[in-house]
Amino acid sequence: MITVASWNVLHRVHAENWGSDIATHWPDEAARIAAVTAWVADRTEQVIALQEVSGDQLASLRLALPGKDIHALRYPRVPRPHSGTSPLRDRTEHLVLVVDGPGREVAAESFENDPGNGALAVETADMVIIATHVTGDPRRTRQLARLAELATQDRATVLLGDFNIDRDTVAAALGPAFTIADLAPDSVPTRPRISDTKSQFIDHVIARGAVVENAAVENVAGISDHNYVHATVLESLVAQHIPPN
Repeated sequence: MITVASWNVLHRVHAENWGSDIATHWPDEAARIAAVTAWVADRTEQVIALQEVSGDQLASLRLALPGKDIHALRYPRVPRPHSGTSPLRDRTEHLVLVVDGPGREVAAESFENDPGNGALAVETADMVIIATHVTGDPRRTRQLARLAELATQDRATVLLGDFNIDRDTVAAALGPAFTIADLAPDSVPTRPRISDTKSQFIDHVIARGAVVENAAVENVAGISDHNYVHATVLESLVAQHIPPN
């Protein structure tokens, strides 16, 4: 058994470029970074996947969590402000896995059709964990196919991330070998929206050769534009004999 979580913490440059309310509510980015780090530090999940992590945010996490095994994929693309300057010292963007205990990195790659999104895979004592951020347009088709390839292991595998699309679309793309965690009907959204036709449930916990239980969403009270998704994953009895897709 392992407890896992996923959270898109919102890169400051993206927040400002897209006019997010978060940038207005948190004019001091250093204070927001400290709040994000404090939230992660207070959580008990054994593995936490984070998306849109700025270089400043990553440095804060490393400083505050010296006992954790922190893995990071730095994207080739560095977000640039559409206008003005950024309060960040380090504008680089990262995909991050915070692991309670040693983990071995087995893959770290930006998607070939988007240098600002990708996948980071780490093998723990229990299973393989893949953190991901998927592009929110038709490029996702090839990206989801790549994630399915990365998850074709002889061990139980969990995918955590911001998929930028609803559960049914992801399930159809990955195929029947994968199980996406169900959330309660009254769950708060993973990506709240006021006036948008897009799904408000785009952050997922997905398993192959494992069972996901107790999936839930925690309201982060405006620290980011995404809420915090967590679940418990149990290794299946057939996890050691997973057939290929």
